[in-house]
Amino acid sequence: MTGEFLITSCIVVISPGSGALYTIATGLTHGVKNSIIAAVGCTLGIIPHIAAAITGLAAIFHSSTLAFSLIKWAGAAWLLYMAWRTLRESGALQLTRPDHRRTPGRTIAHAVLINLLNPKLSLFFLAFLPQFISSHAATPLRDMLILSGIFMLITLLVFIFYGAFAALVRDYVLSRPAVITGLRCCFAGGFTALAVRLIFTQRA
Repeated sequence: MTGEFLITSCIVVISPGSGALYTIATGLTHGVKNSIIAAVGCTLGIIPHIAAAITGLAAIFHSSTLAFSLIKWAGAAWLLYMAWRTLRESGALQLTRPDHRRTPGRTIAHAVLINLLNPKLSLFFLAFLPQFISSHAATPLRDMLILSGIFMLITLLVFIFYGAFAALVRDYVLSRPAVITGLRCCFAGGFTALAVRLIFTQRA
C-alpha cells in the first residue's frame, strides 16, 4: 500500500455519488444509527464489484454490450425509483414516526442495491486495483484483497461521517417544513441526475 493509493481512494470515495446521497438523506431523517446502517449497506454493495474485478467477471461486462446495458438500465431504473419515492415522501427523506421506523434490513437492502446496480464500479476496480499491485508481487491476489479491504474501510468511515453530520442538523431541518420540501426536491433531483449520467455512460 502506498500514500498514492490512500489519496486516490479518498478522492474517489469523497466524490459525491448515489451512495453518499442516500447515506446523507438517511442521516437527515432517521438519525445517526440508521445513517451508519446505510453506510454499512453501501460498503457491502462494493463487495460484488471487487469480487467481479478480482475474478475477471468485470472483463465480461467490459466486452459484452448486453450484460453492461442490462445492469446499467437496472441501476438507472432503481435511482429513478428512489427519486420518485423521495418526492412522494416515502423514500430516503421519509420522516420517522414513532410507530413507523425503518428496519435495518430495509435500509441495508436499499443501500446495497444502489451500489450493486452500477456496472461502472466493477470496471473501476478492474482498472483501479492493478495499478497499485507490483508486477513482481509474490501474492497479487492477497494484495488485491488487502487494498480492497482498505478501500472499503475508507468508504465506510467517510460515509459514516456524512451520515453523522447530516444527523447533527436533523432537528433544524425537520422543524422547518420549507427546508424539508427543498431537500426532497434536491435529493430527488440528485438521484435523477445520477440516473441520467448512468444511462449515458459508455463502456470504456
